[in-house]
Amino acid sequence: MSDPQPLRIDFVSDVVCPWCAVGLASLERALAALDGEVRAEIHFQPFELNPQMAPEGEDIAEHLGRKYGLNAVQLAQNQEAIRQRGAAVGFTFAHQDQRRIVNTFDAHRLLHWAEETGRQHALKRALLVAYFTDGRDVSDHDVLADVAGSVGLDAGEARAVLASDRYAEDVRGDEQFFLRAGIHSVPAVIVNRQHLISGGQPPEVFEQALRQIAGR
Repeated sequence: MSDPQPLRIDFVSDVVCPWCAVGLASLERALAALDGEVRAEIHFQPFELNPQMAPEGEDIAEHLGRKYGLNAVQLAQNQEAIRQRGAAVGFTFAHQDQRRIVNTFDAHRLLHWAEETGRQHALKRALLVAYFTDGRDVSDHDVLADVAGSVGLDAGEARAVLASDRYAEDVRGDEQFFLRAGIHSVPAVIVNRQHLISGGQPPEVFEQALRQIAGR
């Protein structure tokens, strides 16, 4: 039996993007199905859906209504569709009517730090759960430090990172790199720096695409 084919996966996303939560859960299922065929190294790259969002955030319904022109009925239909897609891949969306859209720059700084410790994937997943499942404010430094501690990172060091401007230039640089590369919607899954899989695809789509790329 041949060795698993190594794949580099850059997962460009935001922690308040519902389709990013769906996409990550789908990708994880696809990789589980490809166990033994591929060996994936995932790097989570920053993308801010709302880089100008004020620190206090904004009501989710008001924000989506203004940004996409959705009325209450359309918003409810969209949220139910996302809830069902999440449930199909084992991700729970809750508190959908109570959430606020928040600024995520500090969360991305924390994810950049977590990559140095090998816990970036765990932190990314935990931040998505904190926001979408538990309804927590992922712009709040106490929440971010608590979530970091829950995945084995040093909560005290996380607070120190958040209280400083560490990794700010790195995150902005990475954001600009992917914007210049043409990434304007997320999730964007880039395999081996050249193959793009867009959106929160079902697991079987990821599985088929990754198998084809690994076979080239």
